[in-house]
Amino acid sequence: WVEVLYTLNVCSVFVCLSQSRVSILSQVFVRRFDAFVSLWWTFGGGTRLSVGSDVRPTLTVLPPSREELQQGTATLVCLADKGFPSDWSLAWKVDDSSSSWEESRSPGVLGGGALYSWSSTLRLPANQWAKVGSVTCEATQGSQTALSETLRRDQCSQ
Repeated sequence: WVEVLYTLNVCSVFVCLSQSRVSILSQVFVRRFDAFVSLWWTFGGGTRLSVGSDVRPTLTVLPPSREELQQGTATLVCLADKGFPSDWSLAWKVDDSSSSWEESRSPGVLGGGALYSWSSTLRLPANQWAKVGSVTCEATQGSQTALSETLRRDQCSQ
């Protein structure tokens, strides 16, 4: 463990570096106009601070439930867990083509070990899901090689 101390006017930031990961031991606040403002939100306009190396998230694709399929809808979920930095993008491919179905993505959630988790959902009609051979969730970040996880419909028990 290496402890680094930065002093900014009357504020101190304590950071522990371990295996290229950063964890904040003490969040720092600056008093301005009788209000607290976090330095993490006011670090600098357009400034990106990355300490350590990128960490590829683990991807898991969850199939639609049997009950949902009986109601005429198929919602698939892609979980991207424990990645760094926070700007990984998730995209869906249906039978190796970009998806044209409804998609939504959650914002990154910072978890333990200063790593982020995200989810993305793909929603399509159940009758279309019955025609699909496979769905792939793809995670990309910057110039890194894409990371993907594929779910084949014939692997599902429905």
